[in-house]
Amino acid sequence: QVQLVESGGGLVQTGGSLRLSCAASGSIFRFNYMGWYRQAPGKQRELVAELISGGSTNYADSVKGRFTISGDNTKNTIYLQMNSLKPEDTAVYYCNVRRWGVGGFDYWGQGTQVTVSS
Repeated sequence: QVQLVESGGGLVQTGGSLRLSCAASGSIFRFNYMGWYRQAPGKQRELVAELISGGSTNYADSVKGRFTISGDNTKNTIYLQMNSLKPEDTAVYYCNVRRWGVGGFDYWGQGTQVTVSS
């Protein structure tokens, strides 16, 4: 069982910044995959950014150059740094971790609300 606790969401003006945190219960070395997703009202959940074991990252086109995903092994925490925020970034943001293969798992955080005012 992996517990994920997200924080850092809130209300920010257009152009502002936020840093989301996802604290995991135990070492993030266990994860092959760490990702941030978001879901806006009336829309499907979508990938924002992902960090795959080995260090490769992928970002949604809409956030490239503005958002950065990272992990801190010493704090067992995954971050999403969000800069130059836009109203269309408004959504509930979820972290997701996975381990593949035998004994694999897939866990989601509870979500944190990000609201960007125009």
